Amino acid sequence: MGKRSVTGIIIGTVAGLLLLIAALTSWYTVDESEQAIILTFGKIDEEVTTPGLHFKLPWPIQTVETLSRETFSLQFGYKEENGKVVASNKGDTKMITGDENIVLADMVVQWKITDPAKYLYRSYEPEQILYNATSASLRSVIGSSKIDDALTSGKAKIEADVRESLTALMKKYDIGISILAVKLQDVDLPNDEVRKAFTNVTDARETMNTKINEANKYRNKRTKEAEGEKDALISQAEADKVARIEKARGDVAKFNALYEEYKNAKDITKQRLMIETLEQVLPYTRIYIMNDDGNTLKYLPIQPIEKQTTEKKKEQGSGNE
Repeated sequence: MGKRSVTGIIIGTVAGLLLLIAALTSWYTVDESEQAIILTFGKIDEEVTTPGLHFKLPWPIQTVETLSRETFSLQFGYKEENGKVVASNKGDTKMITGDENIVLADMVVQWKITDPAKYLYRSYEPEQILYNATSASLRSVIGSSKIDDALTSGKAKIEADVRESLTALMKKYDIGISILAVKLQDVDLPNDEVRKAFTNVTDARETMNTKINEANKYRNKRTKEAEGEKDALISQAEADKVARIEKARGDVAKFNALYEEYKNAKDITKQRLMIETLEQVLPYTRIYIMNDDGNTLKYLPIQPIEKQTTEKKKEQGSGNE
């Protein structure tokens, strides 16, 4: 075998290897949960987000960097595996509140890669930058909050403020990461003594609020009762006013009618008024009408006559039935 034959075999072998490498490195696949960038001689050429089989120039001309499009979870202050906390970093979670109390706070941050090129080449350790930014944001918000807010009803606001601050930092650092959500996992006091003291203060505050609510309830009840009594008195006064007005109108009408009768028969009307007045003033006194002509005193017993008249009317009424 001559030199030419050996050279030809070597050249053919090298060409075959090059063709094989070109064939193997000219095609790549992007899954639905992935995104990729194409590098031409180490320089970013394009981003690929469409899933499927794609063609590129063979290695070493072009290379592919593939990244996940899924949502990641950053666990700040603790480490969880299979649903269980396996480690806790109290050095990261210990913070001072705005009213100078110490709390332990850990958090989970949901994030994703939105710019693969910036994520890969804008920073050396983007996840560490995210971790540090989370620590800075959480400490800043806790440091301006009261301990009651951090331990009770203010957690939602703290989460919203941390997300706003962390989003602003990621935008400033521009490392291709977007923040989706933040969630406080646990906010606690550093030891049992502090926890017991805080519990006592909380219990005392709850007792105070309970007493205040009971007092307000009693005050509202008495106020409503007083308002009801006031309305009843006003209604009664209005009714009395109407009744008095109507009675006065009736008395005026009665007086006018008596006055008309008086003008027609003054003596008879005067005597009748005198008798009716005596009946009202002396209701249990027997009344006699007497006539003195100078010689003999005569009187007319009114009560027996009234009794006879009443009995006669009853008899007539029974006869009609």
